[in-house]
Amino acid sequence: MAVALRLKRLGRRNRPFYRICVFNERDRRDGAPIEEIGHYDPVDPAPGKKFDLNEDRARYWISVGAQPSETVASLLAERGIEVPYLKPRSARRRAKAAARATAQ
Repeated sequence: MAVALRLKRLGRRNRPFYRICVFNERDRRDGAPIEEIGHYDPVDPAPGKKFDLNEDRARYWISVGAQPSETVASLLAERGIEVPYLKPRSARRRAKAAARATAQ
């Protein structure tokens, strides 16, 4: 099972609030997660309340192979958690398309 660290959107219109969750890669964005490890509030003006994370669980999931999304990777880097290099999604799609084109 491929596992990903992604954001789950909550809140109301024009006032987003996100939970940082561990998902099966094939599950929908706002579906049931395997585990919730933090939250991110991009609109909150208070400096300390904008981002909360259980760093031990994040390190655990990365150590067992979970791939963070680009946004979650940047949030983890902000906390000093090293994330293995991951090509941006658009670059991975282009590489797959090129490999399929050469295979035919």
